[in-house]
Parts: sequence; C-alpha cells; structure tokens
Amino acid sequence: MALEFLETDGPRSSMPDELHHPFSKYTQWKFKLFRVKSLEKAPVSVETPLEKETASGISDPNLCSAPNKELDNNNSTGSPMTLCLHVKSKDIVEPPDQSMDIKATEIDKHINHLRCLCRLCGILLRKIPGPIHDVHAVLDNESKNSLRKMGCTSTKWPEVIRKVFQVDVSQDMESVHPLSFCHRCWMTAIRGGGICNFSGKKVHEWKPHGALCPLCSPKKQLFHKIGRKRRITTPRAQSLVKRTRLDQKYNTVNNESQSPRPFGDHLHGPVVKIWNPSVHREYWVRTITHCQKEHLSSTLVCENFPVDFLCSFTCMVCDHLLSDPVQASCGHLFCHNCIMKYKHFIGPHCPACNLPCSSNDLIPPAKTFLLVLHSLLLRCPRDGCGQHVRLNSFKAHCMSHDAEEQDARQQSSRLDNYLITNKGGRPRQHLLSLTRRAQKHRLRELKNQVKAFADKEEGGDLKSVCLTLYLLALRSANEHRMADELEVTMQGRGFALHPAVCLAIRVNTFLSCSQYHKVYRTVKATSGRQIFQPLHALRAAEKELLPGFHQFEWQPALKNVSTSCNVGIINGLSGWASSVDDSPTDTITRRFRYDVALVSAIKDLEEDIVEGLRERGVEDSACTLGFSVMIKESCDGMGDVGEKHGGGPVVPEKAVRFSFTVMSISVLLSKDDEVTIFTESKPNSELSCKPLCLMFVDEADHETLTAVLAPLVAERNAMKKSRLILSVAGLPRSFRFQFRGSGYDEKMVRELEGLEASGSTYVCTLCDSSRAEASKNIVLHSITRSHEENLARYEIWRTNPFSEPIEELRDRVKGVSAKPFMETQSTLDALHCDIGNATEFYKIFQDEIGEVYKKENPSREERRSWRAALDKELRQKLKLKPVMRMNGNYARKLMTLEAVQVVCGLVPSEERREALRELMRLYLQMKPVWRSTCPDKECPDQLCRYTFNSQSFADLISTTFKYRYNGKITNYLHKTLAHVPEIIERDGSIGAWASEGNESANKLFRRFRKMNARQSKAFELEDVLKHHWLYTSKYLQKFMEVHKDSAKVLQGTSDPVEIQDIESMY
Repeated sequence: MALEFLETDGPRSSMPDELHHPFSKYTQWKFKLFRVKSLEKAPVSVETPLEKETASGISDPNLCSAPNKELDNNNSTGSPMTLCLHVKSKDIVEPPDQSMDIKATEIDKHINHLRCLCRLCGILLRKIPGPIHDVHAVLDNESKNSLRKMGCTSTKWPEVIRKVFQVDVSQDMESVHPLSFCHRCWMTAIRGGGICNFSGKKVHEWKPHGALCPLCSPKKQLFHKIGRKRRITTPRAQSLVKRTRLDQKYNTVNNESQSPRPFGDHLHGPVVKIWNPSVHREYWVRTITHCQKEHLSSTLVCENFPVDFLCSFTCMVCDHLLSDPVQASCGHLFCHNCIMKYKHFIGPHCPACNLPCSSNDLIPPAKTFLLVLHSLLLRCPRDGCGQHVRLNSFKAHCMSHDAEEQDARQQSSRLDNYLITNKGGRPRQHLLSLTRRAQKHRLRELKNQVKAFADKEEGGDLKSVCLTLYLLALRSANEHRMADELEVTMQGRGFALHPAVCLAIRVNTFLSCSQYHKVYRTVKATSGRQIFQPLHALRAAEKELLPGFHQFEWQPALKNVSTSCNVGIINGLSGWASSVDDSPTDTITRRFRYDVALVSAIKDLEEDIVEGLRERGVEDSACTLGFSVMIKESCDGMGDVGEKHGGGPVVPEKAVRFSFTVMSISVLLSKDDEVTIFTESKPNSELSCKPLCLMFVDEADHETLTAVLAPLVAERNAMKKSRLILSVAGLPRSFRFQFRGSGYDEKMVRELEGLEASGSTYVCTLCDSSRAEASKNIVLHSITRSHEENLARYEIWRTNPFSEPIEELRDRVKGVSAKPFMETQSTLDALHCDIGNATEFYKIFQDEIGEVYKKENPSREERRSWRAALDKELRQKLKLKPVMRMNGNYARKLMTLEAVQVVCGLVPSEERREALRELMRLYLQMKPVWRSTCPDKECPDQLCRYTFNSQSFADLISTTFKYRYNGKITNYLHKTLAHVPEIIERDGSIGAWASEGNESANKLFRRFRKMNARQSKAFELEDVLKHHWLYTSKYLQKFMEVHKDSAKVLQGTSDPVEIQDIESMY
C-alpha cells in the first residue's frame, strides 16, 4: 500500500511532462527508497490505553472518534520534522501515510532550494548575471569551440568539471546536489582551457538533507575565538526582519513547532515585514548599501525645515539625501545605487510598502522636484569653512578642499626633501630593484585598497583592475604603442603565436635549438614583443604529439608486449633475444613501439574522424562494432648517409628506415556494411609517411636486418589478433588494424620473403615463372606466390624430405633459399617500376643508336661511345644531366615522347625510329594505370585498354626488339605486362600503395641530421626520429598551412640563403 501511495499521490504526480527533469524517474525511485528507509528508522509508537481497548475488541464511538479530533486540531507531534528536531512525544504518533507525505514535502522543498544554487560555488544562480548551464549536459557549440582552440577535446560538462574543479559529478543525486552551475564557474572553466583552474575556487561540499539542514534551517554563523578577525557577512533575507512576539504567540496558539524558518520561503510567496525605519535603514546602510562615505546626511541642511518636508528629499533605503534619485511605481523615492543593491540582496519589492518593484519600473522624478532638491543649501562640515553651498555644487566644493590639502602636503614634502635627515641604514631603494618579498611589503596597503575596490565594484576581478590601471598610466604618459599592445592582450588578441605554431615553423624550416633561440631573442629585442614562444613552451607542446602521451588499452592484451602506455623512443635492439654465441651488433637503431605509434597516429587524425562521421551522418550509437584501420608499411634503404667532412677515410654509412601510413579508416555498421570515413588524400607524400624505426645498417645484411625488425614483426602479429580501445571525441572507440606490406622494392621483398637475389633464374616475386618462360609467354601469367607458400617451401628447402639433388630441390621451391620473416603484399611498387623500366628504355636507346640488331657482341668501347652520344643529346635538348644511377626524377623526364624524338635524331633507320615511337606510345598508355591512386576514376579508358596495349607492347618487343629479349626479360617489365590487371582487380590501385613517400623522405633524414648534429649518434638518431615524426603530424601541418609567411620570415632571419628551399617545399 505504501508503494502505491508513492506512485499515485506523490508530490510530483501532478507535474506536467514538459517540466519533468531528465533524471526524474531515477530520482523518484530514490525518493521511494528514502521514504521506506525513513519509516524503518522512525521511533516505535507507544500504545495508548485507547489503542489497547480498540485491539481488545471494545468499540466505543466516542473513543473511536477521539484520534480524529486530535488530528483535526493539528495536535500531532509525531511528524518527521519534529522527530528530526528531537521533539519526542510518548502519547501521540502520526499515521505512517501522513508522516511520509510530510517527509516528501520537506525533500521537495530541499530540492527546490538546491535548484536555485550553483553546483560548484554554492552561490544563488539569480545573483550571477548570465545564462545557467546544466551539469550533466553536452557542450554547446560556443563552449566546444572555445575549448577546442585551447586544446581540450572533451564533449560533455562532467569531463570538463572533473579536470578543472577536481570533482566527479557523474554520481550526483538530485536530492543532494544541484543540477546547474552559474556563468561565473563557466567562465572559470573556459579560461582554464577545460584542463586547469586559475581562479583557485574551491568547490562547495554538499550534504544530504538532515535534521539541521543548512539550506532548509539556516543559522547565523558563530565566530569563535580562533585567532582571526570576524568577517562582515552578507545578511540573509529572512534575517533582516525579526519576528514579533505577536507572531510567536500566534504560532504557539496554533501548536506550530518553533523550528527555524526555512531558507528561501520568500521565493514561494510574499513575506509580510513590519517597517521599523530607525532599525532597518541603519542596518541596510551598514550591511548592504555601504553609502556612509558617499551620500550626504540630512543633518547638513542649513534651514530648519519641517520633518515631513525633509523626509521627502531622503532615500527610503539609506535615510540620506537623495543621490541620483529614482522613483518607483508606488511613488517612493530612492538613491539609484541603494535600491539596486537592496533588490540584489533582498528582493524586487519596495522597502517602504513591500509592493513589487522591478528595474523597469524605476523612472526619474519630476524636473520640478529635482530643481528643489538641487537648490537645498548645505553647511560645509570642514573646520574653519562653514559656507552654505547648494547641493548640486557641494561635491565640487569638497574637492576644492581636498586639492588645497594635497597642495599643502606636496609643498611640505618638497621642504622635507631639503632637510638632511639620517634615519640610519641604507638609503631607500627603487621599487623595481627590490626583491619580490620587499615589493609585497611596500605595496601591501595599496594592494589591500585595490583588492577592496575590486571586491566592491568589479566582482573580485583584481587582474582586470590592475591591468586597467597600468593601461591608464601608459596612456597618460603618451606610451600609446605599449598601451595598444596591452589592450590587445587584455582583449585576447595578443601578438604571441601559439606554441604549436612555433613548433610547426621550427620543424618545417629545419632550425636547430640554438638557431631558433637566436631568432627568438632577436625578434624579442628588436620588436619589443614576444612573438615567438621560448623553447620550453615548444617542448611542452611536442609531448602531446609524440607517441607515449595518450592512454589506451588492448583487448585482449598483446602477447609479449608491455601494457605500459607512456613509452617513447626506445632502443631498436631491446626486443632482440641474444644468445651466448652471438657477437655484439655493430649497429645503432632507435624506434617507437608499434602499438604506441599507431595510437598517436589515430589521435592525430581525431578531427578528421569526427568530421568524417558527421559528413556520413553516422551517429555514435551506430559505431558499436568498431573501426577498421588500413596501414601501409614501407621499408627501404637510404643508401650512404655518412657525413663527408672531417679527417680520415670516407667510410660508407648505410641506413634503413621502416615507416607506415594510415591509408583509410572505416566504421563497421554491420557485418556486411562498412562506411569509409577517412581516406588519405596524398598517400605517396612524405607528409603522410610516419617513421617507425631508424637504423644504421646495410639493407643487404640479411642477418642484422631480420634481427632488428623481428620485434616489430612480433608486435605486428600480436596486434592482428587484438583490438585497440582508445578515447576519440570523448568516447571509447574500438579499432582493428589491417597491415599491408606493399612499400618495398624488388630487393627488399626478396630479403623479407627469403627469395633469391634479383639476378636469379626466377624472375618474379609474384609468380613461379623462370626468366626463359617469362620471355616466351610475356603476358599470360597469374599471381601464385604468398607468404604462407614461401614458408612451406622454406621447410622443404631446409628438410629436403625427398632427398633430391640441389638443382631439383631448387626447382621445387622456386627460388626460396631463406626463411621469410615478414609478410608482404603481393603487389607491384609503382615508383621502382618506373625506375626499372626507364633503365631498360635507356639501354634500348643506346642499342638503337649503335644498331645492335645488325651486330653481335659489340665491344665495351662502342657501348661507351653510344652512351656518351645519348647523354650529350639529352643534355643539350632536354637539360638532362647524366646520372650514375637512375632515379625517379630522371625516369619521369626520360619516359616522354619528347625524349624519344630527341633519340630518334641519333637513330639512322626510319623504320627503327617509328618502332621506338610506337613502343613509347604504348608504354605511356599503360603507365597511368599503375601510377594513379584510383585508376577507375582517373584513367578509366586506359584501364579498359590495358590488356590490349600490353599485348601489343609484348608483340613489338618480341619481334622488332627480339635481339634484346631472346630468352630473357627484366623483372619490372615482366610484372608490368603480366600482373598489373590482376593486382588492380584485387586491390583497386597500385600507385596508392607505392613506396614513394618513404623514398621521398630520404632527403628529410639528411636535413634533420644536419639540424640535430650531436656528438653521439644514438642521441642524433633519436632527434632525427622525433623531428621526422613531428614533421608528419597533421595537427602541425594545419598550423603550418596558415603560417607559411611566418615560416619564411623566420628562416630568412636565421639563414636567408635557404629561403628558396623553403619556397620549393610548398
């Protein structure tokens, strides 16, 4: 029965639906539990003789009606509030239903009080101007944009409040905590950037409703003698008017308990106050208006006017002469400041007649009244003056007295300067030459005065008052330039750049620490402003961008990988399990842990992920299956990176870099529905290729290379079987990774998959064809090799189960001679394919110039002469300088129709010229298919005709150029003609998965090594890896795109010669 009563007759049962709080169902359940608990803890009633007789079966109508009479006369003393106040009665106890109803009414009144207060500071919400904010709400656009600019990525207020005020509001209850916070606390959170609290404000501690609740039953503060001065507290509204004895007598007659008056009763109905001018005005002046020193007393009036006439010129609040008078709708007059402060502290009603009085009702009095008021003659209170001055000129008269006194003091001080006084000790020093402690001691009185003014007039904003005083001092001294800069800083539009902007400029201009610090000091000294941030600010900014800053979790945990998240740059040999027989490695390597680097890369793309979800219209509730991330891996040698300076022999110093690129991110809406929300627009750029491992090792050294990359392979295999839990946009997200090792050249693929070298009989890394078979059947081949197939063949090679001879065994395993240790994607590298085919065409050009088709086995001297003639013609006509080794830029310029036309000038036969032109035309028709990022959209016609063009190309080289391709063919030319259509049909693209980004980053290694030159190569390698990672950060690239001009100016200040290099980067 009690539960039904709570559900149907509760205090909120009649409330309309639109007024229900979002957490009302949850809180009603708590109220029911609270009421039941309160009944269980209620004192057991003592049976009266009446109850005993009723229980024994005696039914007397007079006795049965007695309890009802007692209840009707309100003589019950067993209510919950009475019990809470320890007013016990042994005779009468209220029924349980009425007790619960009173308890619910008290809780509702307590909740109404809480709704008027701020959750954080505890101040009344109506006292703070500005909007009211919900504690449990989502950030609005204004707050989100403000916090996003300052680096905060939170999306809900509980997260921001936990970081700024160090309090968790997610477990708040409506019966204990307020549900809103004021605009002043909102400003504190915004100024702190959603991370810290600069105001030092303490959060109010909230307690459940009890017997002596400070909100429902407030008491005056007791100031015990604890060694500190008593503060002047702001009075409560109910403490301004004392209850008369008549009210107390009336309450005693009605048997009302003399409990303290609940706080906030004036919000629910008008309160009748008894007017006592002699008491209330003096109290209001002392505690509310504080106008004793500003307003004039009526005793200064010279003439002896009647009392009623003089009262018409006095304020009804402070009882002083009217200053800036205003008239209410009821006709009473007040000082403007006094009535505004009165309304702020007590309420919007007239202090004389208690009628409603709002700010819109206040109007200036009649002009005739103002003329009479200003014409009153006042007696000057200064000693020795006694003049009668009009009220409107009384202030100027008093200021003249102050000016005379100030002049007298200045004159006396000048006289004192000429007097020789010896007070002992050292002479008085200037304020700026003192220590900070001495400065505080000297300015303590001024500090107290300014602080008092700020508390009284500006709401405690001491910083704004001091900055304004400094600004006015600069203006008065005609220092307008410094004043303008200070004013801009006060408005939030300072000249200083963001630390992330300075970090982006430094990384993209390749400035060392000393060079940047030199520019920082030079700009600060010449301009007088701190435009660039110091180095320590840059180091703090780069910590958030480097791997090892963000928290994450793997489910299940990665096998043989530490669960620590704060892991930065580590030694690349740390995961190498060495044995006793192993010799020490002669290499230096530094790397990031693979999973930590992937987490940092995902957080760097956080804004792109959120933007992709918004553009696709995908809600957060639809992302339950998680995200899928496609990773492209690249690894290649950088050649000789040794520094060619200093004494001693020139020793080649080889280096290898392993990097990865986030190609795409898609969200799984269902098992068969996958939506791509991010795709890398420039997959072959060095800006998107993130370095993972740098090592000083030769890529031909198979043992050392496999040993260094073995920990990466272990981490990669562990991540395939797990999923990453990472917070993105304030919500935990699930990510699964797919790895494609496609950014390898022919040499690296053979190293990783355990195949024979490039000059082997087995020409291809995709199929099992030999070089002779590939030259006979040029086009018709399919992909047959895979990582699992190579592992199985290695086991056959190692064990030789059939005891075959070496030649038969080699033919059975198709060229597998070592154990494959890293899985690669069966694809074609577009960059190295261009370079390899350009090398082949370069040799064809030489053979056609020397007419090799007519000769057999030309001498070496003849070939040198043909090459010299070709290089000379290309240099004169196309500005192509000869190179020792074919590179990408030379290959792009050579494989054009213009280059063929130049070569045809050296070919004597017209028929051979036409064959060269046709060969180049067919090649240029096929090239966009494997070079484009998306051939379906960029070159659909060439993709459709690729098979026909490849067959025509094969027929041409097998007939016209048969002398060169009789029983042999190059690796890349075979892949170009035989495997391109199959790869595009499977992967959709070849050019997007190329290693061009990793290759183009070779120049960055040399630039960063020059930028971070140090004595130890280990520390040098760490600096190169760190700055290369920052160079690829999307976050810094956005800043760099906006501040290109600042970067050029900064580089020009440090090294004007390198401005052209910077311009070429953009």
